[in-house]
Amino acid sequence: MLYYMFNKPQGCVTARSDMIHKTVMDYFPPELAAKLHPVGRLDKDTCGLLILTDDGDLDFKIMQPDRHISKTYFFYAAGTMDDEKKQRLESGIAMAGFISKSAVFTFNNVYHMRDLEQFIPGKLRERYMKNPDGSAFSASLTIHEGKKHQVKRMLEAVNCKIFYLRRDSIGMLRLDDDLEQGHFRPLTDEEVSMLKKIK
Repeated sequence: MLYYMFNKPQGCVTARSDMIHKTVMDYFPPELAAKLHPVGRLDKDTCGLLILTDDGDLDFKIMQPDRHISKTYFFYAAGTMDDEKKQRLESGIAMAGFISKSAVFTFNNVYHMRDLEQFIPGKLRERYMKNPDGSAFSASLTIHEGKKHQVKRMLEAVNCKIFYLRRDSIGMLRLDDDLEQGHFRPLTDEEVSMLKKIK
């Protein structure tokens, strides 16, 4: 069986093939790409940890919604954070079609928008930089489900707008700090074992 960790860059889609966009498989040599498939997906503008494997059982185990596997995301967002918003994020937010389960919010730092210009996607930069003194912050959020655009939608519900999102962990598996964006490496035996122990 094959198990790889990939640090997905922004701008590519999580798919085996796409007629318009570059895919995560384009970063792998053809002979390896032919054998692998991504476990789950990250949005085109989201970067970070992605697992690729040829192990269908592991894929099924990780992707089953009722397993509630934790996933931690780091982000930069426009707006401000306070205790009331943090409480709402952690206790569950009602959104179209579902209510988020309990989450863990970790506040990191405050910024002005001008401090984070390099992290704003080009297509959004002009709009965000109209107010370079605007409030922004960094934080991490750990969730236990994986609805479409969930982290972004949760922050929008407390009047904050994420413009940079990176997945740092799936369960106990953490993104390797030494793995540059667009690069991949095989998972270690210990990391594979960690994933297979997911209940």
